[in-house]
Amino acid sequence: MNDLSWDEFERVEIRVGTILTAEPLPKARVPAYILTIDFGEPVGIRKSSARITALYSPEELIGRQIVGVVNFPPKQIGSIKSQCLVTGFYREDGVVLAVPDKPVPNGLRLG
Repeated sequence: MNDLSWDEFERVEIRVGTILTAEPLPKARVPAYILTIDFGEPVGIRKSSARITALYSPEELIGRQIVGVVNFPPKQIGSIKSQCLVTGFYREDGVVLAVPDKPVPNGLRLG
């Protein structure tokens, strides 16, 4: 394992957001959804590509809070620019989202 300094960790903006929309990413090599996520102030609304189709339907994602990294540079993924990284845990049958266990305000930073 590679140790991380506290200063390095503090640079990563991990925030809570609520999924507003979820739709299939057309022509994706690996099935994925395009998520629109409200991260509140000061971040606002961001889009992300998420490979979570094995365990989640678009309908069950709407309104769900997730944990995301919001200070990576945008990355072109298929037809969209992904503006954040939705976090999760890889299992054999798919990705399980990392989520707060109780509701918190959008934009709240992990720390």
